Amino acid sequence: MKRCIRFGVLVLLCATPALWAQDISEDHAEVGAFVDYFRLSATTPQENFLGLGGRAAFNVQPWIQIEAEMAYDFQRNYTSTYRNTVTSTTVTSHVRTLHGFFGPKFQTGSGSVRFFVIGKVGFDNFSVTNAAAPAGFTSAVALASGTEFAVYPAGGIEAFTGPIGVRAEVGDDIYFLNGAHNNLRVSLGPQFRF
Repeated sequence: MKRCIRFGVLVLLCATPALWAQDISEDHAEVGAFVDYFRLSATTPQENFLGLGGRAAFNVQPWIQIEAEMAYDFQRNYTSTYRNTVTSTTVTSHVRTLHGFFGPKFQTGSGSVRFFVIGKVGFDNFSVTNAAAPAGFTSAVALASGTEFAVYPAGGIEAFTGPIGVRAEVGDDIYFLNGAHNNLRVSLGPQFRF
C-alpha cells in the first residue's frame, strides 16, 4: 500500500509542470476544506462519525480535474437504551478513521455552478486509540495496522462567486476487508479556485 501511495505522489509530481502549461484564462486549481459525515455500516449499531478534511485538485482539461483528499473522523460517544426503556448507558467509541483518496473528477465546465462525479481509489485506516485527537491523527497517518484498500465513487455540486465557493458531495466509501463494505459518506465545505 505504501508503495502505491509513493508511486501516485511521484506521478503527480512529474505530471504537474505539463498540466500547468495551459491557457492562463482558465482556473488551474482548487483547494478546499470540509466537514465529513461517515456512516460505518460494519458495526451494530451503525456508527456515525464526524470529521474534518482537505482536498486539492488541478485541471487536466476545463471539465476534468485530478483530485486528492484526506479526512480524519474523530471518536464519538453513543447511548444504548435497554429494553426496559429506563436504563441507558453512554459508551465511547475509540474507533477513528482516516480516509485518503486520489482520482479524477469530471465536472460540467468551469462556470459558477458545476455538477460533478468522481471515482477515486485510496485507503481507509481504522485505528482504535485512547489518545487525544492530535496524537490519534499522527498515529493514523503512519498507516499502521488497520489500513484497508478503498474506492470512492461520488457526485455533487459546487457553486462559486468569483474564486470562492461551496461544495457538497455524497458518495459510497467502499473498503475491502473480507469482501466489500459500503458506507455512506457526505461532505460539505468551502472551495477556493485559482
